[in-house]
Amino acid sequence: MVDSSVENIDVRPVNKKENRALFEKREKIQPKKARGNFRRLKWIIMGITLGIYYITPWIRWDRGESGPDQAVLVDFARERFYFFFIELWPQEIYYITGLLILAAISLFLVTSLFGRAWCGYSCPQTVWTDLFIFVERMVEGDRNARLRLDKAPMSISKLSKRVLKHSIWLVIGVLTGGAWVFYFADAPTLLRELFTFEAPVIAYSSVAALTATTYVFGGLMREQVCTYMCPWPRIQGAMVDEDTLTVTYHGARGEPRGPHKKGEPWTDRGHCIDCNQCVAVCPMGIDIRDGLQLECITCALCIDACDDVMDKIDLPRGLISYDTHVGQFDSNPERKLNIRFIRPRTIAYGLILALVGAVMLFTLLNRSILDVNVIRDRNPLFVTLSDGSIRNGYTVKILNKIHETRRFLIEVEGLKGVQAWLESGPPLGLPMLVTVPADSLSSYKLYVSVPAENLDGKSSDIDIVVTDFESSERDLQASSFKGPDK
Repeated sequence: MVDSSVENIDVRPVNKKENRALFEKREKIQPKKARGNFRRLKWIIMGITLGIYYITPWIRWDRGESGPDQAVLVDFARERFYFFFIELWPQEIYYITGLLILAAISLFLVTSLFGRAWCGYSCPQTVWTDLFIFVERMVEGDRNARLRLDKAPMSISKLSKRVLKHSIWLVIGVLTGGAWVFYFADAPTLLRELFTFEAPVIAYSSVAALTATTYVFGGLMREQVCTYMCPWPRIQGAMVDEDTLTVTYHGARGEPRGPHKKGEPWTDRGHCIDCNQCVAVCPMGIDIRDGLQLECITCALCIDACDDVMDKIDLPRGLISYDTHVGQFDSNPERKLNIRFIRPRTIAYGLILALVGAVMLFTLLNRSILDVNVIRDRNPLFVTLSDGSIRNGYTVKILNKIHETRRFLIEVEGLKGVQAWLESGPPLGLPMLVTVPADSLSSYKLYVSVPAENLDGKSSDIDIVVTDFESSERDLQASSFKGPDK
């Protein structure tokens, strides 16, 4: 019996030509130059962020003879991260974790308050794409000129402009990759080595990889990175609410839209004249009048474009503006914003920021400049000496976190009749004095013997104490002393 539920299924062969219509070829976006307060703000932020990125590796910081003089440095060779007066060791990776948590919660807080402000103003993809579009505009002209150039047949003029544009893009890419590698080595030394071909292969390969990604992401893919590669547009929906300030088209005031001639009345129609200037300046190629969209990075260039049009037709600014979800339904152009910065979610984000920041600050201010690690020998667990006493071996690692040589006293506590000595040396009186060079880790082999009658059993508690000879800073490491069964 045939199931009646499948009687209406279309079993015609698939037409590949019909399927092609389901996939639309990307249309290149040629944003028009915008002028206004938000465009100026973006230029300022671009200058600051690029300045920080390119200049930071060249800032010097005096750490004494034993430390590098670069203010910000990720030193893989010495397993160290330097940030001005802060020096982090591998075992302090939790500080990096804390910084990532602070960055994430800060992003959540900013998004809940101002929408995708990070994407619109400070994201590296936005900053470099803005820079590449600026270069494109300088070489090929503004939007209309670029559109005509795209449609024009290849010529000497068109080819020369394209070659010049892509060459400048590649130079920017090289400078971007070159600046990045300076964070991982002494910048002046590495710069000289790069030009004399003495730099390591990893330096050249890193510059090449970052040049390629900057060129492709900023020059060729542009908005595709934000729309299809970045996860944040899909996450940010959970961060915004009806009180979030974001770029908003006030449909109650703008609709119904349509062309308008000078002298015509504004009755029974909206203030939007459907000039599409907001679309023309958008680097994402969307129409803000369609409402909040995944592609919108809230760069606010559409606000500048619309305000400029409103000025020309003698209407109040703000048809497109930063506003809340509720505000878009208010047609009064004189309405004042009712901003609620204090909300449950912003309070929660603020408290988390304060808590994590306070914990990190406390641990940073109270971090020890001495780190001791004791490892007991496991093979053999113990050795019986000729006089009947029991000997255990320990490896004592002392980490000196400052740029000065330090002396330390090693003591053993917890058992009676303890004798101790360092690698192949004679038994010494306790405490023993050792020296650790500046900003380095020293390892010592320590042997400890105890009379058998002083042991409680198969395992006894023992403490190995390391004390700074000058400052009396003390680090106690609990361990165990192994012996035979009684």
